[in-house]
Amino acid sequence: MRLPRLLVAAPSRGSGKSTVAIGIAAALRSRGRTVQAFKKGPDFIDPMWLSAAAGRRCRNLDFFMMGLERITAAFPERAAGADLALVEANHGLHDGIDPAGADSGAALARLLGLPVILVVNAQRLGRGVAPLIQGQIAFDPAVTVAGVVLNRARGARHEGKLRDAVERYCRVEVLGVLPDLPDLAIAERHLGLTPLEEAPDLVPVVERIGAAVAKHLDLDRIEAIAQAAPPLPTDPQRLASTDGGAQRQDHGAAHGGVRIGIAMDRAFTFYYPENLEALSAAGAELVPFSPLEDPRLPEVGGLYIGGGFPEVFMERLEANATMREDVRSAIAAGIPTWAECGGLMYLTQGIC
Repeated sequence: MRLPRLLVAAPSRGSGKSTVAIGIAAALRSRGRTVQAFKKGPDFIDPMWLSAAAGRRCRNLDFFMMGLERITAAFPERAAGADLALVEANHGLHDGIDPAGADSGAALARLLGLPVILVVNAQRLGRGVAPLIQGQIAFDPAVTVAGVVLNRARGARHEGKLRDAVERYCRVEVLGVLPDLPDLAIAERHLGLTPLEEAPDLVPVVERIGAAVAKHLDLDRIEAIAQAAPPLPTDPQRLASTDGGAQRQDHGAAHGGVRIGIAMDRAFTFYYPENLEALSAAGAELVPFSPLEDPRLPEVGGLYIGGGFPEVFMERLEANATMREDVRSAIAAGIPTWAECGGLMYLTQGIC
């Protein structure tokens, strides 16, 4: 199965891989390409930005939540109809909880045959950029680093030194150099980027990043690298048969379904769409409600309160006393409830 694809990764966090991934998705979309973005999990925030850039809902690829078999099945399923699949790594290319790197971005690249575009923060580097890049390439020869993007160059002289070092010492192509432009910065908090759903006024940032990438990166070569990815070692017919969606739908319908309230507003935005789709496929009716805005809890048989940043909206959540009382009473009465991250914080007596 042929699927043009690539992985945008970096040696470490703070290198600018999110900026480059968002920019490539936006720039290729402006070219008329259909881009399916993916984010290596766990991550809820970056997918919001990638969805805005690609104009198509970003999907997660999470070793812990999905496992190898589901990742290999979901990847071509979700990329169906796209011209190119763009995956953004998390942390560093070779980082992960597993000391052997089984859950790293490099492991995902090996699993899905993803050519890697390595984004390097070169702001304080000169010739030293070469051993950094060479070490990333040599560490795992099974991973194909097809090109590098040098980020945050301080000017033409600095760019020239960086290019010379890479061309002299590294057998890898420089796909472009992004200057250190303040208007490309995305505000960060303690868990990464600011959630786009909290700040829709940040949408123009996506457009600026896309324009900068189109200007400074070689999009033709980036598309060629994606096109050169090897055939996926999967059979789409077999993958479709392993999804089990029809069986889950029949099973749920036989039980008459259940209404599940999903807390969804600017305070609660952390949801994997796959989890919500699994509930729907099992026969559940998902009923969104807003702990910020709605005065009352809707009539539901279960509650799912996902993560987010309720601490940013503490005063408004506290002021909505009727909603908090409805939720408290429903839980006290035994309604099945799943609350995680910020959702669990919402159910406590106070947030310090």
